[in-house]
Amino acid sequence: MHCISRLASFLLLTFSLVLTGAASATDYNTGDVQAHGGWHSLVLSLGEERHFRAIDQLSYSDAIFSVNASAGACDVPWLELRVALDEYQAESRTVNRVPADLRVDHATIHNGSAAFVTERGDDGFYARFVFPDLDLLLEEMAEGELLRLRMMRGKDDPWFMIFGLDGAEAAISRAMRQCRMATP
Repeated sequence: MHCISRLASFLLLTFSLVLTGAASATDYNTGDVQAHGGWHSLVLSLGEERHFRAIDQLSYSDAIFSVNASAGACDVPWLELRVALDEYQAESRTVNRVPADLRVDHATIHNGSAAFVTERGDDGFYARFVFPDLDLLLEEMAEGELLRLRMMRGKDDPWFMIFGLDGAEAAISRAMRQCRMATP
């Protein structure tokens, strides 16, 4: 039994380190992690700063898709994709802005954009999304099975990804609820 407890503690620590790395190059404390099917909800904190996140990290071994909100700005959540790179980045910069589309199952095709960003000292590459009707997209994610993503890296160079949504509704709802409870 003691061995199982140590293994569970090790796995939780490893999981927390992975989730913290997904925040950005800044080292956030990860807490209140809860599993929801293929998704997780958690809190990232640094001093008084609080961010609330729902993530799918099971669809790809090198990519994490997340829905995020910050205390005090819960009504303006954002979507982010982090892809692991082979090396740590030397500078923080926006590399490119490209058209991006998201679609849940066979619902609305949401057209927007993605900013490709690197963070100094981070071994990840971020795509930060802007979609005009994010509320509808989040509703569709709560009811759907698959989230399909297309980013146009160039004129004839699309990049496609598919994310499972099992547990997304519970994870997103919990992250947003925690954000509202933390907002004064």
